[in-house]
Amino acid sequence: MKVLMPLPKYGFDPTEVAIPWELLSKGGIEVVFATPDGQQAAADRLMLTGDKLGILKPLLKARGDAVVAHDNMIKVSSFCHPLDYVAVRHESFDALYLPGGHDKGVREYLESELIQNLVAEFFAAGKPVAAICHGVIVAARSADPNTGKSVIHDFKTTALLKSQELAAYNLTRLWMGDYYLTYPGTTVEDEVKSAMSDPRNFEQGPTPVLRDSLNHLDRGFVVKDRNYLSARWPGDVYKLSLELVNMVESGPDQRIPKLRTRESYLRETLGGSAENL
Repeated sequence: MKVLMPLPKYGFDPTEVAIPWELLSKGGIEVVFATPDGQQAAADRLMLTGDKLGILKPLLKARGDAVVAHDNMIKVSSFCHPLDYVAVRHESFDALYLPGGHDKGVREYLESELIQNLVAEFFAAGKPVAAICHGVIVAARSADPNTGKSVIHDFKTTALLKSQELAAYNLTRLWMGDYYLTYPGTTVEDEVKSAMSDPRNFEQGPTPVLRDSLNHLDRGFVVKDRNYLSARWPGDVYKLSLELVNMVESGPDQRIPKLRTRESYLRETLGGSAENL
């Protein structure tokens, strides 16, 4: 089984890429990366180091487990030798995962017509498509060739909340400018809602305060509608990743009865138990 993960050349969120890579890989699912030019991608450096974040560093930078996963990921062959966007064919993959990132460098990925066309092909084939944070913008911008409307026009979804995006911007704008606004003048939530048949199909979820983990999947929030799965921010990434594992294992357009439990995941893929984490 193979999952495609397209990335920009620079600026992807390390948590939203490395944690899913780690959990999918440990679940026996191959992750194949793709970039605009077939060259190795680089994560948003500030998210890895916390430079310039000042006293907000513990709140905003990538957490320790994500940094460790990132450092492991960048050593594997599939990451070091990604495909070129133009070489990707949906027939070669069982699922598509669209990560996020807010640095301006992610725009080439968010705006890629090649990736948007690919998203539409995955939807047409009924294959699992997952997106988190800014990655939901890619799905929102991907048009169904039969209707000309977004592929998620009639789906339920979530994405980075307007309240989250503006809070990060307002807390840091005095010394970081519009770093936290990928597109100044609009927000991810606003754009995603504009692509939907009914803005009420955008689900906010509980107030995002604590980040999830294998120990605390209840802190995460995802929205699953048919073959499409979405989440809001790095704090939802564990729940998203485990649900994506379920969807890939179940095949195209299958309804999953429940999220894989933490205990079963540990038993099946890590050879441990809940007490080990």
